[in-house]
Amino acid sequence: MRGEDKIVPELPEVETVVRDLRPHLTGRRLTSVQVGSQPLRRRWLAEWGPRLAGRRVREVGRRGKWILIHLQGELHLVIHLGMTGQLCVMPVNEATAAHTHLVFGLDRCTKELRYRDIRRFGSATLFEGQEALDLFFQESRLGPEPFDLDPDYWRERLAGTARCLKAVLLDQHAVAGVGNIYADEALFAARVHPAAPARRLSRTRVARVHNAVRATLQAGIDAQGASIRDFRTPDGGYGSAQERFAVYGRAGEPCERCGTPLRRMVIAQRGTVYCPHCQRF
Repeated sequence: MRGEDKIVPELPEVETVVRDLRPHLTGRRLTSVQVGSQPLRRRWLAEWGPRLAGRRVREVGRRGKWILIHLQGELHLVIHLGMTGQLCVMPVNEATAAHTHLVFGLDRCTKELRYRDIRRFGSATLFEGQEALDLFFQESRLGPEPFDLDPDYWRERLAGTARCLKAVLLDQHAVAGVGNIYADEALFAARVHPAAPARRLSRTRVARVHNAVRATLQAGIDAQGASIRDFRTPDGGYGSAQERFAVYGRAGEPCERCGTPLRRMVIAQRGTVYCPHCQRF
């Protein structure tokens, strides 16, 4: 499998992490935080550790590509995996891997939550109060979740832009959580060219893309994400979505539908693979 230069965990990978972490963290207390010497994309503030200590985890959720750990007292730990971030719950007596930047102690003192990130493009930020959390996402202008995507909103969003379809799918302001991998796969499933002007799509094609995005993401979740380079599940396992890719990373190989060699082009600075026969303007 040939991957792209930049592979960021997308919605299926993040959702997999959330679902795996949930039974390990829900109801547990965070007891301490150890911070590494190398800063992440957002610097961890020293005062956050004491505020977290003793707080029980109420819920573990997701918004777009963000992991949300909701704590007692309206504290919200928001984590982004960046390109190479990994979250895992490990026994305290197991050696800490290199590039581990945050270690959260858990009550009972037998396991701890570790955040490892080789390239340090990820982040962990503490927000106090629901209002502060809501404001963060409002200022980020994060779009709706794909599974909550209203068909009328989607149709109007596409009709109102001069950009090509794949560029819209990659825009987190338009729809949250979709990235390069699943955009390619969804457009192949919908039989729509990734460079097609979004505002020129027929209602039928708009609906096909709408359905294909959700179906492709769900399939990715069911496969526990794609382990192409750095992504691992919290227990150290591998996702299997990459074993079913129809186009992503397969430029030059035959289309599984028609046998035509798949082509690669660059859209929105991202490598894009498509079938010139099955996916037409």
